[in-house]
Amino acid sequence: MDRDELAAWLRLVLTPGVGNGAARRLLAAFGLPQAVFAQTEAAWQSCVTAVQARALAAVPEGLDALLEQTWQWLRADAEPARAIVTLGDAAYPPALLATEDPPLLLYLLGAPQFVRGRPFAPPRCLAMVGSRNPTAQGADHARQFARALRAAGLTIVSGLALGIDAAAHEGALQGPPDPATPATIAVVGTGLDRVYPRANKELAHRIARHGLLVSEYPLGTPPLAANFPKRNRIISGLSQGTLVVEAALASGSLITARLAAEQGREVFAIPGSIHAPQSRGCHALLRQGAKLVETAQDVLEELRLPAAGQAPESDAPPPVAPTHQEVLDALGFDPLGLDALVARTGLPAATLQVRLLELELEGQVARLPGGMFQRVGSA
Repeated sequence: MDRDELAAWLRLVLTPGVGNGAARRLLAAFGLPQAVFAQTEAAWQSCVTAVQARALAAVPEGLDALLEQTWQWLRADAEPARAIVTLGDAAYPPALLATEDPPLLLYLLGAPQFVRGRPFAPPRCLAMVGSRNPTAQGADHARQFARALRAAGLTIVSGLALGIDAAAHEGALQGPPDPATPATIAVVGTGLDRVYPRANKELAHRIARHGLLVSEYPLGTPPLAANFPKRNRIISGLSQGTLVVEAALASGSLITARLAAEQGREVFAIPGSIHAPQSRGCHALLRQGAKLVETAQDVLEELRLPAAGQAPESDAPPPVAPTHQEVLDALGFDPLGLDALVARTGLPAATLQVRLLELELEGQVARLPGGMFQRVGSA
């Protein structure tokens, strides 16, 4: 994007009181951010509240400084590579688009082939999360499972926290190299010009060489407590499933597991000792219906993925992308989930997610809570 386009995106994201939902309504009504800010305050009030419209009319404090900092960061001629992916960009992962609250912007830092990928996150991703204070056995489990699952072709997604997150990233980096897909993706709760916790600085640099660091937060964002639970929806949203290795009952990992379930993803848990506090969260998930996992193969079988070195069963050519009208016809006029739309059309979820986003931005489809979509307009 050029500097003016970047400025408009940053202004939209920084406007106080205008969250992702309101921003998506504005984008659906008026187009890209530059077109949004060309509208009148009265026009904005067709999509947002009067208070939000007044906020949109004012230039956010610090915008110019952040724009200059971000522009220079993007233009730096050095590795790791960096980029910003906007909602609707071809590089935006389809799996994340299908969630209820996809971020408007994603900052990327990593190996050039992944930063410039289309999309940057492969379809075979597994989130691995757990305690920041794991047992020695729990940390070892995380490394072993991540290494084995990476060998089977999965990209391991986690949050760069101490404990299980770090062990999962490390295990993935120990797996066999694959230039086609990132070994691991770290979704962080700060700006990408910072590393938190500092103890994971060297690990973050290794991830940037062999995988990706991802954030929805602007450069310079410090490690604020509220940002870490919020970023968990991205960890689960990028992934086909979430594996909880160890977690106490009050662990933030259970937030990720809940979000995964709400997003229609699989939830896995490794059982542990009945005497270990770090096992109680996993046992609670198992009682609620999470899949019990004892080996990496358990995860692969549940996700219906081939084991390491095993070729996919079908080499059929990809189906032709449907037109907007074909998607609208299949959607009907009642709320419908993505899985049901896949069943109606026989098309891949990724293909439908792209069309649904285009229709949402055109104002023809509305995104509802619970991952549902509904056609807007009369029959």
